[in-house]
Amino acid sequence: MRLHFPLLLCVAAALSCAVITSPLNLWTKLILTQQWPNTFCSMEHCHPNQSYWTVHGLWPNKGNDCNSSWHFNSSEIEDLLPDMKKCWPDLLHPSSSQFWKYEWSKHGTCAAEAASLNSQHKYFSKALELYHKVDLNSMLIKLNIIPSDKYYTFSEIEEGIERFYGAKPKIQCVHPSKNSEPQILGQIEICFDADFTLQDCEKMFSTDSFSRGQWDHPLGVNKPSGLSVCSHDIPVYYPPVIPVYPHV
Repeated sequence: MRLHFPLLLCVAAALSCAVITSPLNLWTKLILTQQWPNTFCSMEHCHPNQSYWTVHGLWPNKGNDCNSSWHFNSSEIEDLLPDMKKCWPDLLHPSSSQFWKYEWSKHGTCAAEAASLNSQHKYFSKALELYHKVDLNSMLIKLNIIPSDKYYTFSEIEEGIERFYGAKPKIQCVHPSKNSEPQILGQIEICFDADFTLQDCEKMFSTDSFSRGQWDHPLGVNKPSGLSVCSHDIPVYYPPVIPVYPHV
């Protein structure tokens, strides 16, 4: 059978388009990031009402701000709002939805390139589902790692989490300004593949900063967040929640 040259061009063009539109650059990993409110608020000067780990975000390992025209709409997640307010609160502005809007715009629109997360409801509900599934708060208590004035070694935290989940976490701390001081536990990332199966996190990968005073520039424009992967050699302080008493 002979193929005419114009037909060959059409076939080549079609194949080219198929390659361009295929999800070759689709994310391969999701990072469920949880933050310890007391550490966050010690940096941002807020007063947490939470004595448990809260969601910072659900981040794909590829892409930021993937669809600027896809705006956050809280009405699409209205049934999730009670759980969102409890488990994914804005620690700086508790009555605002700006934190969720930011996370959707920067990370959710990229996660939504996968069919499994291709709506705001799917994205936020999956984040909540994974949060409850890993149940970091209960897991740490079972390991007898609790907020207190005692110091932990980094290895007992990391190895305990890895044994429990069967996957290596990424743990971030606020590093001390003096050699004699401990590092402060601040953020824990648990990673999943595209099928939402637990997998090891990459220590050097980071898609966002810890605190959010200015969202992208958390402690002010051009200022660092002060949080990075914990050191193996420095004791870890897991700060207890300081109660806030009402003014009389």
